[in-house]
Amino acid sequence: MRTVLRRSRSAPSRRPRGRVAVAAALAAAALFTAAPPALADTSPSPSPSVSQDEEAEAGPTEAGTAFRTAARLAQGQRGTASASTGDYLYWVFPADTGQRPTVRATVSLPAEQARQSASTWRIDVYDGLRRRQPCTYGLQERRAAEDAAEVRLTCTLRTVRAYSEPWANDPLPGAYYVRLTVSRLAADDLGRPFQAEVAVDSQETGGSTAVGGKLSEPLTPGISAVSAEEETAEEDGAEQAPRPAALAEPEDGWSSGWWTDRWLWTAGGAVLAALAGVFGYTLTRGNGRPGRVPPGV
Repeated sequence: MRTVLRRSRSAPSRRPRGRVAVAAALAAAALFTAAPPALADTSPSPSPSVSQDEEAEAGPTEAGTAFRTAARLAQGQRGTASASTGDYLYWVFPADTGQRPTVRATVSLPAEQARQSASTWRIDVYDGLRRRQPCTYGLQERRAAEDAAEVRLTCTLRTVRAYSEPWANDPLPGAYYVRLTVSRLAADDLGRPFQAEVAVDSQETGGSTAVGGKLSEPLTPGISAVSAEEETAEEDGAEQAPRPAALAEPEDGWSSGWWTDRWLWTAGGAVLAALAGVFGYTLTRGNGRPGRVPPGV
């Protein structure tokens, strides 16, 4: 009876092993046969590369000759102009809080006209108060040889702040003017035609540059004249006229976003402080009442 019982116990244990082995072999075969098509389907298809200049939208085809006549240029657009060497070309674009604008300019010089000497081209950026803003990095001024076909200039500004002290030269929300001109040129080369192209884009810096203050109004063209008209209308008791749109506003409005990365840092700091308090309490609370102390003491 003992031998019969051993056979009956061992027989059922061998059958599942054989079935499991056969099932594993079939599953492995199905996996290997189906793997190549799946890999072939998930492989990324090559996409044509698009340059940054092609992605920029077409903007104004003319440039102003002074601050008041500056051509309006939105971020992401590409402005072009035809002028003569010695002219001052002006564009104006909006920049809001937390943005770090980058201005790119390209000067195309005609190759069929022989120039007498080399030339030096320069771009300058001014804020709404017409204060010149320094470039953190980029080639703001470049020298073009006599046979140069084009000159590329770049200027990256500091991050726009929501508020600043009156004595500081920090960039503030509002309008920013771009001036393009030739700074050094031979007298015989004055008046020669050239083509200019300007593009502006910006990078969001997040809450690392956020401040507690905020401007009542952005520094845009005509803001002082509009404020004077509103004060006169209030004194006379008349209704205020709608404010003219002197400059294209950002998509979300001027400094309308309240969310910054500092909210995440604040919440994370609060959670870490709570965890540190709980951990410190567990270390200092002890094991309770000692067992050697009699009750009632």
